[in-house]
Amino acid sequence: MTDAASTSADGERERRLAKLDALRAAGVDPYPVRFDRTHTSAEVLRHWGELEAGTETSDVVRVAGRVVLLRRQGGLTFATLRDGAGQIQLFVKRDNLGEAQHAAFNDLDLGDWVGAGGAVMKTRKGELSVQVDEFALLSKALRPLPDKWHGLADVDTRFRQRYVDLIANDDARRIFAIRFAVVAAVRDFLSARQFVEVETPVLHVQAGGAAARPFFTHHNALDMPLTLRIALELHLKRLLVGGIERVFEIGRVFRNEGLSTRHNPEFTMLECYQAYADYSDMMTLTEELVSECARAAIGRTEVTIDDTTIDLAPPWPRRTMLDLIAEHAGVSVHPSMPVDELERICDDVGVPHEPRMGAGQLVLELYEKTVEPNLVGPVFVCDYPREVSPLARTHREDPALVERFEPVVLGRELGNAFSELNDPVDQLERFEAQAKLAAAGDAEAHGVDDDYVRALEFGLPPCGGLGIGIDRLVMLVAEVSSIREVILFPHLRPESADGSE
Repeated sequence: MTDAASTSADGERERRLAKLDALRAAGVDPYPVRFDRTHTSAEVLRHWGELEAGTETSDVVRVAGRVVLLRRQGGLTFATLRDGAGQIQLFVKRDNLGEAQHAAFNDLDLGDWVGAGGAVMKTRKGELSVQVDEFALLSKALRPLPDKWHGLADVDTRFRQRYVDLIANDDARRIFAIRFAVVAAVRDFLSARQFVEVETPVLHVQAGGAAARPFFTHHNALDMPLTLRIALELHLKRLLVGGIERVFEIGRVFRNEGLSTRHNPEFTMLECYQAYADYSDMMTLTEELVSECARAAIGRTEVTIDDTTIDLAPPWPRRTMLDLIAEHAGVSVHPSMPVDELERICDDVGVPHEPRMGAGQLVLELYEKTVEPNLVGPVFVCDYPREVSPLARTHREDPALVERFEPVVLGRELGNAFSELNDPVDQLERFEAQAKLAAAGDAEAHGVDDDYVRALEFGLPPCGGLGIGIDRLVMLVAEVSSIREVILFPHLRPESADGSE
């Protein structure tokens, strides 16, 4: 905010504080406890939207919302009242309210919350309205709303003051309406397929289920270190061991990573697991789920982001990682190749690497640097190196690979899925390999989860699992390029005392 704008806003706040004092001195409570509303703006439109212009009715309603527009014309005042369902015009006549009440209405400010009652009408110009014969101030706004034509110009201010962004920005309200519809569609889709929604712990003794750096905390009563969960996977698969054959959770996960247009340290994950299924079943489930979410939220499966239009309708192509590397980088590689040969190939195509990387990690680096950013999709990238997939079942045709896929759209992976590893001996060996990486300094590798191995020893049925980042799914359906647009309160750098970062 500029110095001039800040000074103007401070002056406006002082003016409104003076009004607040005057209201209280006059015996008016500027923050009453409740209001009896009979209709939302959408309900008024649904019941009386077909009235002809110039029609007055005797149908009385009581509406409530925020005043976002005021036009004073002598003995008439027009106000636009916005509620959670839309907006409705208030038609205020001095002859109806009387001189004192009309003056009190005219003394309202943009941003004030108001309740009003009166008969439904449609003006001669065709504007559906409530002809006000009573009103009450419900909450006095002390800060002015942003200019209606420009909204919040500063992007960081939009995200930091989301409450103002939602008032001033039609597109912000559109995006979050889509988010709410997507989450509801996910639940409806999975519930219709007999998946049971569950809740698993946020505080974990042992981080696991993903390659990510965790946040650490401490439990005082037990005097023990804990981590915030980085994934939902291991507890959900414990439930399959217990006999719940189809489970899902939509939950917050926490990864101690940087901020970017695709990353927020706290985000929402969907994970679901199905007994007796494999990763082919999960591919079908994924493409049907994503397309159904698009239909439910925006009424179509075609989306356009950065001038690229794609269709999310099934079926999506299935491509192996090794074939895609050959196609995009022009080199044939395999995780069974010697590490020094893979390092030379990485050098030849300009892919950086580190000395600690094994053959599987080098193959993954080649894919992530030469292939993934160029994929338009939607496409399933299948069959990952075993080394980088410690929870996935070994591929039935190639022991150096696993049955894993990622759905990729416009260079972004939407999720991750496997034919799940259910061999406890194999799983323990892979955990131990991860523990060695962690001991060598890999902050995203984790140790052995002994209780999970014990659960597997009681028997995990063959199963397929899927994880989808809800935020990235909403980005796709809402046709936006930054994750901060789809998270109500994204993490930002600290704000200084003067309101800057």
